[in-house]
Amino acid sequence: MKFLKFLLIGILFGIIAVKSEIISWYRIYEMFKFGSFHMYGVIGSAVALGIIMVQWMKRGGLKNVDGNPITFNDKAKTYKRYILGGIIFGLGWALAGACPGPMFTLLGSGYSVFVVVIAAAVAGTFAYGMLRKKLPH
Repeated sequence: MKFLKFLLIGILFGIIAVKSEIISWYRIYEMFKFGSFHMYGVIGSAVALGIIMVQWMKRGGLKNVDGNPITFNDKAKTYKRYILGGIIFGLGWALAGACPGPMFTLLGSGYSVFVVVIAAAVAGTFAYGMLRKKLPH
């Protein structure tokens, strides 16, 4: 019962993702070919909203679901890991034809091939968990 609100938010996210066409392979392809502003507008809006929300969290003293204050660690000295992570993320996005965020939404929309994408994401997460102590953080 505690996680019901997260399930409902996930369902709402899935509905919005389908209706706004941000999970459409064609829209993603169109973005990478610079054929439409649609996805750039969505991503740009998300970045702008993210900046506003982070500033609000930093200044407002907001707390997480467990009641602990939300904190941010300054990790600006470690650009290499972000560049490498971004490259891996981008390659996965290109191979899957979709951002990993709506994997379950795409599966629920009837794209059964996303079972493979979800299995690969789980395998990648497992591999990271096994190698985490050996990786530079």
